Amino acid sequence: MSKIRHAPRATTGLRALPAGTGVDAHRHDENQIVYAGRGVLSVATDAGNWIAPATRAIWIPAGTVHEHRAYGDTDLYLVGLPVKENPLRLDQPAVIRVGPLLRELIIAYAGQPADLTAERLRLRAVLLDQLRHSAQQPVHVPAASDPRLVAVCAILRDNPADNRTLAQLGAVAGVSDRTLTRLCRAEFGMSFPQWRTQLRLHHALRLLAEDTPVTVVAHQCGWASSSAFIDVFRQAFGHTPGTHRARY
Repeated sequence: MSKIRHAPRATTGLRALPAGTGVDAHRHDENQIVYAGRGVLSVATDAGNWIAPATRAIWIPAGTVHEHRAYGDTDLYLVGLPVKENPLRLDQPAVIRVGPLLRELIIAYAGQPADLTAERLRLRAVLLDQLRHSAQQPVHVPAASDPRLVAVCAILRDNPADNRTLAQLGAVAGVSDRTLTRLCRAEFGMSFPQWRTQLRLHHALRLLAEDTPVTVVAHQCGWASSSAFIDVFRQAFGHTPGTHRARY
């Protein structure tokens, strides 16, 4: 990451990010919710990458060093919360589900003046209540630390469509598939196929935000067919890639 900027307060408000731009590495002493009402937002930390389309938001705990990057023209809504206000009880970043009511609450709260009026406090109370019932969503690509696993992950990050088996990838990196399987479970908390699927979904969201046709997205992300891609995407996000593009 680049030079880290420190801000005691977490920003609350709306920020427009043109496609391909972002916010450099920074941290703040408060919790923050980041939500892309339009476009797709990626958040990078030392622990990995989180990505959020308009049906998801990202929870960033106080003190977490992170960067933002926009794919497609993005409306970034930010909600800063004091450390004591942690309705999700999380001490690490997470992707959370955003339903219609929570979406409107985030947009309304971020769009109001920062003065803590009685109306604003009531709005925040409802927002916090909705957050308590927001399920976490697995749109996270964990980062590896073991050099052997780092080498294999780098191959797939450069080309998500690479369909080689774990044994074949391990041969390139000089490590057995058995060792890699163990490292994936230990470092990612998921299997290698699950990690690769998360990586491909992450890449697919970025391509869809850039108006890439669904058939091209499926090919560039390594799915055998458009229908296979559509099935996995629907399972992850609750709608098809075509619907996603039309809505968001």
